[in-house]
Amino acid sequence: MRYFFKNMLLTVLVFSAFFCLNAYADTVTTDSTAAAETTAAAAAVPAETVQISAAISGKTQVEITGTLSGTPSGDDGKLYLFELQPYQDSIEGRTDPIGSVSENGSISFSVPLNEGTSNTRLYSKFVAAVWFQGKYVSVSNQAYISNPEAVAKSTLAYQAPLTKKGLLIQLNMLDDAFELGVKHVNVNFNLAMISQGTGIDYTYEGKTFHFDAAQMAEYDKTISALSNKGMLITAIILNGWNSATPELIYPGVKQHAASYYYGFNTSTKEGFETTRALVSFLADRYSGENTNYGRVSNWVVGNEINNNEVWNYMGEMTPEQYIHEYARSFRVFYSAIKSVSANDRLFFSLDNNWNDPDADNKLLYSGKNMLDLFNADIREGGNINWGLAYHPYPVPMTEPEFWDDGATGKITQLENTQVINFANLHVLTDYLCGDILKDPSGNVRHVILSEEGFTAISATRGNVEQIQAAAYAYAYYIADSNPYVDAFILSRQVDAPSEVRTSCAFGLWSCRSDVGDDIQAAGRRKLWVVFKAIDNKKNTLEASEFAKSIIGISKWSDVIPNFRWASLEK
Repeated sequence: MRYFFKNMLLTVLVFSAFFCLNAYADTVTTDSTAAAETTAAAAAVPAETVQISAAISGKTQVEITGTLSGTPSGDDGKLYLFELQPYQDSIEGRTDPIGSVSENGSISFSVPLNEGTSNTRLYSKFVAAVWFQGKYVSVSNQAYISNPEAVAKSTLAYQAPLTKKGLLIQLNMLDDAFELGVKHVNVNFNLAMISQGTGIDYTYEGKTFHFDAAQMAEYDKTISALSNKGMLITAIILNGWNSATPELIYPGVKQHAASYYYGFNTSTKEGFETTRALVSFLADRYSGENTNYGRVSNWVVGNEINNNEVWNYMGEMTPEQYIHEYARSFRVFYSAIKSVSANDRLFFSLDNNWNDPDADNKLLYSGKNMLDLFNADIREGGNINWGLAYHPYPVPMTEPEFWDDGATGKITQLENTQVINFANLHVLTDYLCGDILKDPSGNVRHVILSEEGFTAISATRGNVEQIQAAAYAYAYYIADSNPYVDAFILSRQVDAPSEVRTSCAFGLWSCRSDVGDDIQAAGRRKLWVVFKAIDNKKNTLEASEFAKSIIGISKWSDVIPNFRWASLEK
């Protein structure tokens, strides 16, 4: 009996084990199937993609066109068009398409531009989507209008000066600037100062804004005096801190001791509306249509964009996030300015740190990386005609020679060089000749050297005025002989005392040292004579003859490819 029960118990245990194993297997199979189905559902996305572009047609319509790739997968066989404002990034939860067409190879939408109304689409971006699994899902890039100049109020031609010679001038020394024959000048616009007062009421797209009349009167006086003398003006637009206009500052950013200026804010509705009104106001006022105001032809959006902390503070950001926010604002500037003056030019700014080993990619970035990311972001939204404003200072800035900068280990003649300055300027323009970086017409983009200088006071040797003048002559000839450089704007007419204290005495004139930080001229330097003659065919080689022995050359054409005055050299 004990044997029987023992065998019965064994049989029951075996059967139970078999049953449990099968039940476990069924459970695992069921759970695995459910998990697989859940994963598949979560991973399901539309099978097609659409590359779209947007352009103004006939001044009143926006044409959005594109080509569909992949298998149409919308639940209803339609492709829908959505409109986003610049500060919006997604159609998530949206149920308000502005148009629809059948899903097929080529697509086309036409919507009213509504320019001049509160519903203008001049700044909008457009997205194609499909109805997929119960919601609208984007299947395209976000396309901005790429030709805002189509509705420009002013079509004055771009008046390029006869030479590339430029200077950061002292406003109380205009007569000296005229005597020097300056062709290009810089003017800084600080949005914080323009918006800090009242006196000018400006209505834009149905909303009225108030700007500082006294500040604008000063700008009017300067810009009209310069442009009416035939000088081409480059405006550098900066965003200072103004607690009265927090909407101009990127959300969450606090005043920062290390920052001179702040990044533009077009990522909120209030920031976008105020920024576009300010920029449109400036473009309209300085379009050249009114000689009492004068004309600005070049607009640099921000300063040295690869330096977040000092010049464009937005807090710590990855390179991709930072440049995306900058590109968002650049688009607003581009549409605001080009819709007023069709032939004005806009520029993206970099310092000379091309591949910076000290870049932390949080507050400081390499110039090349910023250029590549900016170009990619712009191309994704529709290629436009931006240019580059570059600052090719010597290394270090406290010594004027650049021809020996290779000894620092930071200068090579290759694309991976740490620094690009006059010792290897061709590396920059060669890189811009790449097809991926060309403008919408397939041309190499415009380059202006909008800030650079050579000190007359060495950190180690004291007075080096002769070397300063030689460095300028050499650098000017390099820029003048490079067909892709439009302008060379030297910093500065008169030394700034604050810079002199750091061995950066860049001026054509020395400054007084007994008036604090006030800039007052003391005496002319050798550079003044060279600067005046440098672009004059009759006098240039004579004025620069002294520099050859300093640099260690016998002929300029030996060291400068395509030297402009080679035929005149002895």
